Amino acid sequence: MATTLRPGRCALAVALALLGAGCATAPPDRPHTMAMERLDRGAVAVRGGEGVLVSWRALAADAPTLAFNVYRDGVRLNAAPIAGTTNFLDKDAAPAGRYEVREIRDGVEGQASPVLAFDGYLSVPLQRPPGGTTADGIAYTYSANDASVGDLDGDGRYEIVLKWEPGAAQDNCCAGHTGIVLLDAYRLDGTRLWRISLGPNIRAGAHYTQFQVADYDGDGKAELIVKTADGSRDGAGTVIGDAAANWVSSGGEIEQGDRTGARRTADGKLMAGLAGRILQGPEYLSVFDGVTGRVLDTIAYPSPRGASGDDPTREELTARWGDGYANRSDRFLAGTAWLDGRHPSAIFARGYYARTMVAAIDFRGGKLTRRWTFDSGADGVPAAYAGQGNHQLGVADVDGDGRHEIVYGAMALDDDGKPLWSTGMGHGDTMHVGDLDPTRPGLEKFGVHENMAMSGSIGAAMLDARTGRVLWSTPATKDTGRGVAGDIDPRYPGAEAWSAASPNLFDARGNVIAPVHPRQVNFMVWWDGDLLRELLDDNKVHKWDWRRNESRLLLEAAGASSNNGTKATPALSADLFGDWREEIVWRAADNGSLRIYSTAIPTAHKFVTLMQDPQYRAAVAWQNTAYNQPPWPSFAIGEKP
Repeated sequence: MATTLRPGRCALAVALALLGAGCATAPPDRPHTMAMERLDRGAVAVRGGEGVLVSWRALAADAPTLAFNVYRDGVRLNAAPIAGTTNFLDKDAAPAGRYEVREIRDGVEGQASPVLAFDGYLSVPLQRPPGGTTADGIAYTYSANDASVGDLDGDGRYEIVLKWEPGAAQDNCCAGHTGIVLLDAYRLDGTRLWRISLGPNIRAGAHYTQFQVADYDGDGKAELIVKTADGSRDGAGTVIGDAAANWVSSGGEIEQGDRTGARRTADGKLMAGLAGRILQGPEYLSVFDGVTGRVLDTIAYPSPRGASGDDPTREELTARWGDGYANRSDRFLAGTAWLDGRHPSAIFARGYYARTMVAAIDFRGGKLTRRWTFDSGADGVPAAYAGQGNHQLGVADVDGDGRHEIVYGAMALDDDGKPLWSTGMGHGDTMHVGDLDPTRPGLEKFGVHENMAMSGSIGAAMLDARTGRVLWSTPATKDTGRGVAGDIDPRYPGAEAWSAASPNLFDARGNVIAPVHPRQVNFMVWWDGDLLRELLDDNKVHKWDWRRNESRLLLEAAGASSNNGTKATPALSADLFGDWREEIVWRAADNGSLRIYSTAIPTAHKFVTLMQDPQYRAAVAWQNTAYNQPPWPSFAIGEKP
């Protein structure tokens, strides 16, 4: 079953209690509804320095008068029913205690919701797979990498889907054999539901495997959709395609089409190694049952590498994508979007430096079907839509029609897959889409750019997400690799923005408000009790001290590790349980468990769980895509100046 979010501010319930201290905006009234997961209260008790914080979800279907009582060992702790918040600080907590949260409807106390209790973080034991050896004899071990969540069994609680990354992984630019990518599903108690092997014909690396988890067919249980190949094996042991096929190149080299990972021969030619690359063979898209990991349906990958089949020549690859060794053609993106205003569709894309293909796929009645395909190389598509993709995508209702659009870096596609806008400013490494400036209507997109010739020497820019119009920008002379936005200063409305293009900190309108910005240019997280967003980088959470223009450490997760090299991203950050603040999922340094950190700081603010905002839920689904980015809801959360 699913919860339906109906139009308007009250049904979305994005700001149930602002208490005069902060502000939030609601999306415009919408003509359509979007089906969300049916979640339980997700109540947790987190022990911290001031006691035990008991918190729980507010749900979109809650009546405005709904209140709660909190119990420890059968004794009620609150003097009066709690209605204005969804948390309670038990300052007199004993070393151990059993907590319950009970709803009060029309003055009558209802059934208790069990509370998950932990000290600082919840440890989820993992079954780390044994290592292996690549085809060229390189031994590797596995690290817990990116994660996603979904209610796989329909009980109202999230399970975790985790990607195991082999140490032998490669960037697209580089040759080399890789290990095998694995996907596991776990309950929060560490029970493993299944393990899927993507097999030898899926290369390991940040740009290859983007996995999507959502309830695509509306049966109340989430599915997994991911790119597969010959030799992929589902959670029941069934092999997809030809189990004996090997499409991995054993070696050789060809001339490069660009300088990424370049090697020069004696006569000055740029060469690319082919060992370990996969240039031929069938490519598939498969959907798996969330409870068993059993494959339910498989189709040809909807954005093919070749125009007429799975085995294009290198000349065709070069003409079609820009090089003949899969540096560009094997850069994949994926997401989940509510394109019809009701049910989620899976988005699977290929390419962003030159040609771009984006396909929307539905899963209904046990079958995967294509909703639409966009191809920047198709007849009639303006040239401005080629080469505009990022290392990630965004999903948001940018035009207010109740359906999601795809923000694909410096361009956007409408819910029907038709071109919406393109700035022509080209590729970038990071971007944020949300109500970053609540003083103006609609959503904004803040991002950085890499190619100065395409961007017109713009390193970072704030755009109107509906039209692509540049609202303000920051000049640069070289690739701007990092940029972030978030409300970190209460003196100015909306999100502040900063990037590697400038030492300054900007307000949402592009005004310089400080001569320095945070050193952290990575993730954001709502962690403490106010409405400002905190800085999440590596295994630490910082608070921006706007009076002193410096970052102040709030949390260091000793013994936990971030992922993805210098990107230093968590396995996942999302509003997984408790009140509206976000949890952070890191892997333990020994890869024996995941650690889910949840705040123990009380808050006076109340919001419906962010996971029932369609844009935020979509963002959690695409967070594992390539260069991970933090999730944004469709409305602004921030302090009132």
